[in-house]
This record gives sequence, C-alpha cells and structure tokens, in this order.
Amino acid sequence: MIAVGDVAPDFEGITHENRRFRLSEARGKRPVVIFFYPGDFTPVCTTEACGFRAMREELSGLSFDLIGVSTDSLETHRRFAESYHLEFPLIEDDGQKIAALFGATNLVCCALKRAKRVTVVIDAEGRIAEIVRAELSARVHVDAARMALQRLSPVQNHA
Repeated sequence: MIAVGDVAPDFEGITHENRRFRLSEARGKRPVVIFFYPGDFTPVCTTEACGFRAMREELSGLSFDLIGVSTDSLETHRRFAESYHLEFPLIEDDGQKIAALFGATNLVCCALKRAKRVTVVIDAEGRIAEIVRAELSARVHVDAARMALQRLSPVQNHA
C-alpha cells in the first residue's frame, strides 16, 4: 500500500487521444494528479471529472498534469471526454494494473472490474504528497487535490 512520502510507482498507459503517458516523464518537472474512478458517464464520476475540469481551469497558472484512470475502454473515454469537454488525458486500465499500484482496488472492485475512487497527488520530485479516499464524494477529491497543488506551488494562484 502506498503512503504519503513514498516515491510514486511508475506506470505507462495509452490515453483516449492515443498518446502514451508515462508517469516518470513528469518527474523533476511538475506535479501530477491521478484520479481513479469507477466508470465514465456514472453520476458521481461525471461530477468528479467535471470538478477536476473546473479545478484545472481555476489553477491554470500552475503547471501540473491531470490524469483520469478507469477500466473503461479508450472509445468510452473518448465519448466521455467529448461529451463533458474534458481536456485532460483519460487512461484505460485494463486488468486494474495501474489501480493496484496505487491502492485503488479492493475485492468488490476487482469482482466488478472497476477502480476504487482514489485521488493521488504526486509532487514534482515524484513523491506522493496527498492520497484521497472518499468513495461517494467527488467534491472531497477535487478540493483536496486543489489544496495539495496550491501547497506544492511556489507561486499560489487563488484566482
């Protein structure tokens, strides 16, 4: 199980835009927010993704990557991103390999082949700065990620 202060496990995935994302490529450059969610187009997940979209716009003066991860297909991710104007990568986690690295699985999620709702904020050096686990509250995830990014930023953007 990962903990705050640990070096984040590296992973690679393909985004809904058919681009390769590798976590280690952000190391030494900028923070990364990874949010694991059960499924595209579900009520809480849609609220969460839209909340992260708004957070990204609000913190546009800060440099960070925002990545959504679920077991849904790249095609479903494409439709979800298009429907809700999500301008950040969504990665298909077939087999829950990425979710397992970050503790975003449990027996029920494995049986349903879904990720558990977990948000991880990783600092620019690749260490875990924040872990959020609140299964039914999208707002808790977005607010905690926002606060963590503001703490990590040398120049605060409160716009």
